[in-house]
Amino acid sequence: MPFKPFIFLFFCLHLGFSPAIFALDFSSQIRTRPSQIKPENLAVIVNENDANSVEVANYYLKARQIPAANLIRVKLPANVGGQIDIETFNKLRDNINAKLTPQISAMVLMWKFPFAVNCNSITSALTLGFEAKQCEKTCGVGEKNPYFNSASAQPFRDYNIRLSMLLPTDSVAKAKALIDRGVLSGFALSAGTGYFLKTNHDANSKPRERFFPPDLSTVRSKKLHFRTLKQNSIKDKKDVMFYFTGAPDVPDIATLNFLPGAVADHLTSAGGILDQNFQMHSTKWLDAGATGSYGTVSEPCNHWQKFPNPNILLLNYLKGDTLIEAYWKSVAWAAQGLFIGEPLAAPFQSVDFAANSEK
Repeated sequence: MPFKPFIFLFFCLHLGFSPAIFALDFSSQIRTRPSQIKPENLAVIVNENDANSVEVANYYLKARQIPAANLIRVKLPANVGGQIDIETFNKLRDNINAKLTPQISAMVLMWKFPFAVNCNSITSALTLGFEAKQCEKTCGVGEKNPYFNSASAQPFRDYNIRLSMLLPTDSVAKAKALIDRGVLSGFALSAGTGYFLKTNHDANSKPRERFFPPDLSTVRSKKLHFRTLKQNSIKDKKDVMFYFTGAPDVPDIATLNFLPGAVADHLTSAGGILDQNFQMHSTKWLDAGATGSYGTVSEPCNHWQKFPNPNILLLNYLKGDTLIEAYWKSVAWAAQGLFIGEPLAAPFQSVDFAANSEK
């Protein structure tokens, strides 16, 4: 049965209550249910022709104690670009699928290129299959992601799909730091804030504003507060766990401190096109310290269904899903969307301070 995010939130808003007056606490709506996707359920896909890919993959196996048998070696061309054609992709997918065992529920791709298959992202094409119809009109309606807003804890068993995420390896140091943040997210949780910005970029910002929580609301059981602000950016914040905004470029992210497991993305046309320079890459969020992000690899127009729904992502991440599960559940039409980050990050998996205080 699908989750119904923040029912009380919408009830209060419809009655016209002010969230600032009531300081809404959504703790009662979050019930911790640890993810069933463990290190042994994750395949690590490495490009043998890329030395960075090999080094980071080996580091990741040790950091997450992933069985060596879960390492899948492929050979992409040494000069592979941001996009690959359908024929190359089909060979790659067949090669990977032939080596996957039934216990594998998710995959992490250890490279930066390729990130796209024609107009599809590499992560969506591997998980859902290549969606050719979307490329006929990239601004058109997409095929529904069967995993969207799902209560499933086992995507392969329930939907015959394996979730995938890209962990960029263009910088070995940055990739290892990203992995370390993901691992650390499971050990300690500092009080954090989710920032949701209503910017003056109306086309980018307004599609997701309906899914933002009320300003000053909280989930006390997870040591989390929400700020929903009408401004274009935030600066010098040291407690960022979530940051959702709409803008082609996001200033001042280098001044922020992202907590381990933090998620951040901006709704824009080309965040997932990692070899362009006219809009901010989604990888800039990772460079600034976030653990996961998202961007589209072809012009999606501003359908909210093609971008993460913050409400759904929050609910699933807070109840204990891994990053890869929560992100994938939050995008209704996922064909053009590139998921990037450390997939096993799960900062809220075993944290429920309200429940502990009642014992």
